[in-house]
Parts: sequence; structure tokens; C-alpha cells
Amino acid sequence: MAQADQDFVLDEVDEQEPIGKSELIYGLDDRPPVGESVFVAFQHVLAAFVGIITPPLIICSGLGLDAENTSYLISMSLFASGICTYIQCKKIGPVGSGLLSLQGTSFAFLGPILGVGTVALQGGRSPQEALALIFGVCFFGSFVEIILSRFLHLMSKIITPVVSGTVVMIIGLGLIKTGMISLAGGAAALAKKDGSFGSPQNLLLGGTVLLIVVVLTLSRNRFLRMGAIAIGLAVGYVASLFLGIVDFSSLSTLPFFRIPIPFRYGMSFDFGAFLPFILLYVLTAIETVGDLTATSAVSGQPVRGSTYVRRIKGGVLGDGVNSLIAAVFNTFPNTTFSQNNGVIQMTGVGSRYVGFFVAGIFVILGLLPIVGGVFQALPQPVLGGATLVMFGSIAVAGLKIVSSAGLDRRAMIIVAVSLGLGLGVVFVPEVFANQSPLIKNLFGSAISTGGLTALLLSWLLPQSSESSVRVNAQAEFEG
Repeated sequence: MAQADQDFVLDEVDEQEPIGKSELIYGLDDRPPVGESVFVAFQHVLAAFVGIITPPLIICSGLGLDAENTSYLISMSLFASGICTYIQCKKIGPVGSGLLSLQGTSFAFLGPILGVGTVALQGGRSPQEALALIFGVCFFGSFVEIILSRFLHLMSKIITPVVSGTVVMIIGLGLIKTGMISLAGGAAALAKKDGSFGSPQNLLLGGTVLLIVVVLTLSRNRFLRMGAIAIGLAVGYVASLFLGIVDFSSLSTLPFFRIPIPFRYGMSFDFGAFLPFILLYVLTAIETVGDLTATSAVSGQPVRGSTYVRRIKGGVLGDGVNSLIAAVFNTFPNTTFSQNNGVIQMTGVGSRYVGFFVAGIFVILGLLPIVGGVFQALPQPVLGGATLVMFGSIAVAGLKIVSSAGLDRRAMIIVAVSLGLGLGVVFVPEVFANQSPLIKNLFGSAISTGGLTALLLSWLLPQSSESSVRVNAQAEFEG
């Protein structure tokens, strides 16, 4: 039976009711039919695929890796995402959240990884030796998040619903720029400055996909609602074929099957290179708290209380363990992806069992590069039209979390300053142009700047009497 058809009963002492009324077709522990599960799983894959393969593409390009190694690292990113997604959704012992939460390559580590690799190359190391250093630093850095996950309950007075909700809002609002760039033609078209970016064809194609997704999401037919994103992408893909803008040229160069080889490039370590990664893993943990809080909210689950805390601690532990596994399989740190929260909202399916199918698809994509190449050929305007709606949905989920905690003056200051600074670095990235690489890496993204701001303000600003009552009522978080 669908979750929406059941009464959601919670322990009055330990739990809080989910935010708003659940509109889910399938809840967290429901088991949708295999056909429907696969259908929804493909929508999660489509939403996350480009996000997973983009960081390795950028890193390989920056380090000057050849086509063979680039292809291998992209395949391993997909393969590792499948393994890690299964762990996160399944919850193996204390590891994993048990929510429908996808794992993928983190964008937060791009700057430091490129920095470490560039310094290694300048020091006379080969690209393969540079990769060995990168994977070694990422491997040992994952223990920062693993250890931190066991002490999250001690940060309960700092990482409040206002903080986590603000981080979720920043995640969604920060991604909107990426979605809009894709809708207009993508970063490559923007860089070419040949008039293709924002062309009428791109805007019409992306706008059509967006319109289809919105209309089908509002449909009373649950199959159309669950398939809104996939149908929108499929229509856009077919239209792109007729327009002649789908490029399949790269498919002929891809091998049919690829075998994962643990530690293929070896592993080395340098403490100086390791230092910037420490704070980044802490920030990744905070981002994961926000992502999992949003997943709990859109899945009709509580966002405070003992069950919520166990899920968050397990999810952050899973993030750390999964980043370790990613390093073993020659790819970059993994983190929870926020894109899938929009898919849950749009489809009305929050069942964690769908995550098992998502994991299987990612593993297959990693082992069969030619299959991934078909997804990679998806035109940017088509992708942007679908993701723009999802990214906005993430921001709305964060707003719900913040509003659930109540907005007194202290909370409004935390939200206002965090949003201002976090989105400020997105709108004006040149603000850190003359700063050191360390400062650029730490504060160059909306999530890091806004998340740190929310965390510090929550710690430093005195509690109002009204807020103190709510904090005392959440004392079970510290258990």
C-alpha cells in the first residue's frame, strides 16, 4: 500500500511529524512493482548522471590525461556511485541512512584535487603518479568524515533545522544557475561565444522540456506523474535527434566492457596536500546533513528526533565510507546528491527500494561505457529544462524545513546572512580572485560559504527565550 494511504504514526517523545502532508505515491518502506521501480530509477539516473561524470571530466582535462585514462576514470565514477548508492539506501549496520539517497562524485573537491595534481605535475611527477597522490589524500581524508559522523549529536545546538534547512535552500538556489546554463546550451556553448548560447533553438527546446515536466507533474495520473522527468527528457531527446544536435561520434571509441581494478594507479600521501581536504570533508558532512534532511522531508519522514538523528549519523558515516571506497576504485570523493530530492518530489516515490535499482543501473553504466555514452550525448538544453524544476524544488524543501522550526529574529538573521553570503559568491565569483588558492577553495562555493556562515551564526548568536524553549524540547537529539 502506498504511504499516502496510511496514517503516519510517530512516537510523541522521540519524533516530530513530517513537514506538511505527504503526497507520496510510495513511501520509504513501500515496495513498488519492478516495472515502476525501474521507471523511476531511470529518472534518478538521468538527473544525476551528468553531475557524476562532470567532475572527473574536468579533473582529467586539467591534469592532461589521455583519452584511455579519462574514459576509465569516468567509468569508475559511475561504478563507485552504484556501489555507494546501494550502501546508502540499504543501510548496512550503522553505515547508510536507509533513505532513497543517491551517491555521486562531489564537486566540492574539484579545486583542491586540481591543485594537488597540478603541483605534483610541476614537481616532475607523471599524471599517473599525480593520481596516486590524489587518491591517497582522498582515501585518508575520508576518515575525517567517518570520525565526525560519530559525534554529530554533540553539534545538535549548532546544526539545527534552521541551519540544515538553510543549507538545503542554498544547495537548491546555487544549482539553479547550473540548470539555467544547461538550458541555454551548456558551459561549452557559453565559452565559445559563437551565439549558440541562449539561441532561440536552445531556449525553445529547454522550455518545452520544462513545460512538459510541469504539466505531467500536476497530472492526476500517477504513471504520468512518476514519469514526468523521463518523458520530458525523452521528448527532448527525440526532438534533438530531428534537429541534428545529438553527437554520437564518441561512441565508436568506447570499449564494450570495462573491469574495475582497485588501486590501479597506486597510492601515495603528502600532509601538506592533505590539509585543505580536512575542512572540505567537514563541509561535506554538513552538506550531507542538509541533503539527507531534505530527503527525509520530501520522503514524508521526520526531520528531528531520534530516528532522524540515527539516519543522519548513518548517512554521514556512509558518506565517509563511500568516499573511501571511491578512492579504492580510482575515483574521487562521493557525497549525497541533492538532485534526487527533486525527483522524489516530482514523482511522489520515496521508496528506498528504488535506490537498489538506481545502484544497479550505475554499476552497469560503469561496466558498459558505451551505454553511458548514450546518456552523455543528451543535449544540454534538454537536461537543463528538466533539472531547473528539480533544483527549484530542492530550495522549496529547504524553505519548508526552516519554516518548520519557526522564524524568530535570530533565525531570520541566520538565514538572511547565510543566503546573502552563500549566493553572493555565486553571483560575484570574482570576489576571491586575488585571494590565495586555499581561500578560493574554502569559500568559492555557495555551499561552503553559506554553510559555514549558518554554522558559525548558530553557534555564536545568543538564543532568544522563544528559541530556548524549542531547543529544550529537542533535547532528545543529544541522546
